[in-house]
Amino acid sequence: MSKTKKWDFRPNEYVVYPAHGVGQIVSIEEQEIAGIALELFVISFEKDKMTLRVPTNKATEVGMRSLSSPDVVSKAMTTLKGKAKVKRAMWSRRAQEYEQKINSGDLIAIAEVVRDLHRTDDQREQSYSERQLYEAALERLTREVAAVSGMDEVKAQEQVGEVLISRAAAA
Repeated sequence: MSKTKKWDFRPNEYVVYPAHGVGQIVSIEEQEIAGIALELFVISFEKDKMTLRVPTNKATEVGMRSLSSPDVVSKAMTTLKGKAKVKRAMWSRRAQEYEQKINSGDLIAIAEVVRDLHRTDDQREQSYSERQLYEAALERLTREVAAVSGMDEVKAQEQVGEVLISRAAAA
């Protein structure tokens, strides 16, 4: 293994890991696992109190990526303003699709889930599983919006909330 290999990621940089959302690379370390020396990104997910070690040569393969650009964030906000597209499929099939979108790490896909599962006060109650998926998608979206725009998560959540409320008012 050559030491001159270049990665797209650096220590202290924020990255998106598809299954867990936004985390920060704490360091790059070498560890011996089963007799093989591996270089690993050590990623900290502060909010979940979790540390993840990802082999540097597998990072892009597993879908780890840099934070979205500000224009991707504005596209996601535009997606939120759109009309909810709820398919007439069985809930289990839809839930599976939503789960895949959330774990894809794609900000636009996550925004679609938030848009489709958002309920206003005058709409019918959400089921427990619907609520869980909505909250997971909302948290991933607001964490990345916060990280990209440099604001705290509370402000990012307020911003997303305002977009959703303005959509409901326009409907």
